[in-house]
Amino acid sequence: MIRSTVSIALTGSGGAGVMTAGQMLLDAAAQAGYYGLMGRTLGPQIRGGESAAMIRLSNRPVQGLDDGHDILLAFDWGNIDRFIKELPLVPGGIVIADPHHGQVPAVMDQDHHRIVNIPLHDLAKTIPGGRVNMIGLGLIAELIGLDHAHLLDRVAKQLTGKGEQALAASKAGLDAGAEAAAGITGLDPLAEPQPRTGDRWSITGNDAAGLGAIQGGVRFCAAYPITPATDILEWLAPNLPRVGGSLVQCEDELASINMIIGSSFGGVPSVTATSGPGLALMTESLGLAVASETPVVVINVQRGGPSTGIPTKSEQVDLNIAVNGLHGDAPHVVTAPLSIGDCLFTTQWSVHLAEAMQTAVIVLSDQVIGQSRAIIDKPADLAFVGKRLVPERIEAPYRRYAITADGLSPMALPGQEGGMYTADGLEHNETGHPSTQIEHHQEQLDKRRRKVEGFDYGDHWGVVEGDDDADIAVVTWGSSAEPAREAVQRARTQGFKVRLVAARLIAPVPVARLTAALDGVSRVLVVEQNHGGQYFRHLRAHMDLPGKVETYHRPGPFTLRPREILQRILGQ
Repeated sequence: MIRSTVSIALTGSGGAGVMTAGQMLLDAAAQAGYYGLMGRTLGPQIRGGESAAMIRLSNRPVQGLDDGHDILLAFDWGNIDRFIKELPLVPGGIVIADPHHGQVPAVMDQDHHRIVNIPLHDLAKTIPGGRVNMIGLGLIAELIGLDHAHLLDRVAKQLTGKGEQALAASKAGLDAGAEAAAGITGLDPLAEPQPRTGDRWSITGNDAAGLGAIQGGVRFCAAYPITPATDILEWLAPNLPRVGGSLVQCEDELASINMIIGSSFGGVPSVTATSGPGLALMTESLGLAVASETPVVVINVQRGGPSTGIPTKSEQVDLNIAVNGLHGDAPHVVTAPLSIGDCLFTTQWSVHLAEAMQTAVIVLSDQVIGQSRAIIDKPADLAFVGKRLVPERIEAPYRRYAITADGLSPMALPGQEGGMYTADGLEHNETGHPSTQIEHHQEQLDKRRRKVEGFDYGDHWGVVEGDDDADIAVVTWGSSAEPAREAVQRARTQGFKVRLVAARLIAPVPVARLTAALDGVSRVLVVEQNHGGQYFRHLRAHMDLPGKVETYHRPGPFTLRPREILQRILGQ
């Protein structure tokens, strides 16, 4: 028998080569024609500590982890007790242990798993320059039926410049691992990959977000490093200058948000990237962007909270602050990518929205899609680029904040003849002069709300899949969309009529679109990963959901899996 998907967990202390081995395995599988992804789980330490690479390979596109792992290979057992619950194995799964590091820890549920002892450390010692992770790679490749030629080619690229001796040692390690796998039975090999039909990319969600920002027209980034958003800055730093842009690493998040407001005021589309604690610091200045109608984009890669929380783990916990965290009535836009690959589309779209509406847009990514790497089909080129309304000719007096039917008024750029105006956080009249008059406050409040709520977001607001005559609708957002999609697909194969509704536009709530997407269903299940059911409460504040309404939400750091959502769909 063969299988269409296989899941592997590699675990060990920091420095054991876990991430390197996982990346090589993913790349080799991609070269062989497979799809796949690699997630990671780490402790909060700067160096050392626990680490695990979670790899899923398939002959069809996948952007989410499966219910459990078929194989767990432990290079060592360092701090395994801290995160073993994040590495579930399927019943009968194989645990490959090295006797050099002692007995399998008691925290492993050994009654439902098969323990196989392989002397990885001792095998590595027999090879001059041998490394345990290379032996582990050869072993895994042999077990799943991955051609070693692809693995060796990937290793050779990794060791470019290291010399023939290093390459020979790695090849010997791969061969030794393959030989060690000979006695392990009971794991069906992975099905042959499907023929390629186009180019494919290997990309993380954070890298995709950076690319989306540039394709959307961003030419300036100011940001302060913070886990798990720093990868975006590291990607933008060398790539922005290639398109004539620049990046500034700031002293803190307050400087970051104020710098991009200033840059945008000068006519340059701008972005910053942060996580929950940084977003909290930015909220006052985000209000300035809304009041002055200055477009900015904030990519918020969510992590466990509150406060410092769990910096290296994922949760969808910043919806409340993203939607409601600004003081006063400050209408703005909140979006959320639905997958690793969708980080590109959603970020590019968000730049377009910010520029078109002259407002702040917060993009709610999170650690699990931001720092996971997937093999995806090359996305289609997107036509929209951020373009703001700029006056061609200005008549005195310049009414920067003119009251218009759609709430949009031309924004002059600095130096444009006749285009001087006051842009600050004070309430103002149409010309920008500060005003406390009731009528000015009312009309500017209405203007700012009208342009956001009346904008045509088109079909980009979300994704609707499944049965037209569905009885059940699974409503979700952000990174919960991929496990929910797989759960819906499984339910449909069992004969249930189910529809997936995954929202990319969080605020303003697309009430009309959601109402149409839920037409005809008698039961709604809202799925998300946080403790308080934030999206469920957000929806209920703005619209009535049809039929029997249920919610399934739980905190991280263990990410949502298809099986648990399927159980809720089936009423179990």
